[in-house]
Amino acid sequence: MQFEEAMVRLSEWAGDPLAGLMIGTLVGLTFGFCAQRSTFCLRSAAVEVARGQLGRRLAIWLLAFATALFWVQIARVGGLFDPAASWMMQATASWSGAIIGGLIFGFGMVLARGCSGRLVVLAGTGNLRSMVAGMVFAITAQATIAGVLQPVRLSIAGVWASDGANHDLLSDVLSLPPIAGVVIGAVIALLAILVALRAGTQMPKLVFASGAGFAVAVGWLLTYNLSTVAFDPVQVNSVTFSGPSGVFLNHILSRAGSFSFELALVPATLVGSFIGGLVGRELRWESYSSAGQMVRSIAGGALMGFGGVLAAGCAIGAGLSGTSIFVATAWLTTLCFFIGSWAADLIFDREAAQAGAPVQVQR
Repeated sequence: MQFEEAMVRLSEWAGDPLAGLMIGTLVGLTFGFCAQRSTFCLRSAAVEVARGQLGRRLAIWLLAFATALFWVQIARVGGLFDPAASWMMQATASWSGAIIGGLIFGFGMVLARGCSGRLVVLAGTGNLRSMVAGMVFAITAQATIAGVLQPVRLSIAGVWASDGANHDLLSDVLSLPPIAGVVIGAVIALLAILVALRAGTQMPKLVFASGAGFAVAVGWLLTYNLSTVAFDPVQVNSVTFSGPSGVFLNHILSRAGSFSFELALVPATLVGSFIGGLVGRELRWESYSSAGQMVRSIAGGALMGFGGVLAAGCAIGAGLSGTSIFVATAWLTTLCFFIGSWAADLIFDREAAQAGAPVQVQR
């Protein structure tokens, strides 16, 4: 009850749009800082597995994944969050979009040498490669949502779509009790810690990886509770970059849209990453070393932009936020992220993949 009263006061004091903007700022700052300090990246984890390694990159991703799942399910069990209210549950589920979009996105993040979240985080520390790929990602995502690529997206998504209006919750499909999500999250967290200890992962990186996952839970919790007391419609959302990148781009170009969680998320993540880089003394300009590298990076950004929207979630939107509320298509999409990245690693980084070379993370 005290939490609900706090949200009512925030809504009355700031107004619903500004309250959403404030929540997006808090979540983005937290995620950006923690992702930068932990070197969180789905692409690195996926490629590490593809090369037969169970190392620190996988441990960091697994811990963020488990933390998001654990705390979101804790909130659900405690009656503080209802997955049915989330934006992901309001649209028609597309299984073809999840599969094809996930494969395309996974392929693209290997070309760009970073998942969508990693591109945003690196851009905040001065990585010009990530800035370029990130801008291509945002432009392509917006073109896929409402531009020239929209018909292509709708055609693919319509091949195999759910008959109902809402997505299926994997927990409901499997008839799992509510507490099962908490248990699964705890077990995966324990597995992540064991992998981390085996790989000699530094403890601060694990703490910050957990912080990145916790930011996802905070996003769901606060936007949901704001939506229950707000007078104006509030989208129940958490960390994702496909949609918010387009929202931010539109606002910069034409001042379209009002204050919202989505508008604040990308710039706040950039600032959070910048602060993380400042604290770790990791701010530095980095650029392309060749034209070929630039072409590869741009192609990767474009593939991620299209694939992320088609799949209704990027590496963070589906891989952390969507899976944490047990959206069935998000779990399928995340699996396809891994498969797509494995294929791209074998094709484009064949020698390193076959040799089982250690995975390098962009900085």
